[in-house]
Amino acid sequence: MDAAEGSIVVNAPVTDIYQRWLAFEDYPKFITAIKRVRKLDNNHFVASLGFNGKQYETTLEMMLRVPERRLAWRTLADHRAPDHLAAGVVSLTSLSDRSTCVTLKLTSSFGGAVSRRVGTYLQNFKTLIQAEAAREDGR
Repeated sequence: MDAAEGSIVVNAPVTDIYQRWLAFEDYPKFITAIKRVRKLDNNHFVASLGFNGKQYETTLEMMLRVPERRLAWRTLADHRAPDHLAAGVVSLTSLSDRSTCVTLKLTSSFGGAVSRRVGTYLQNFKTLIQAEAAREDGR
């Protein structure tokens, strides 16, 4: 299992950041390994993943929700990918009314450089959130 952690400051309120991380269907917009997400119920999602030129499909389970503080999820082992497991935790710290520190911890057996991907995913998330905020301010 590979594990990595990274943090980034995003210019948005913690409430907005928390809501975006709750929206699993939007993860492909910033987590490039996730190609598609389909909601099964409030805590379960089917994700299509792409790693190292291979495609996987797995079920994700939301394990923890602490409003405006933390989210945690994991993949569930199944017959399609019994050896491929992953988990993630997002911790949020409000720095002010308009900025939040986002810390992402990922653990994965899918392979690839998890440490490099964490930084990329956080930067993608920041770019997405701040671009949306800029569009809203321009209205």
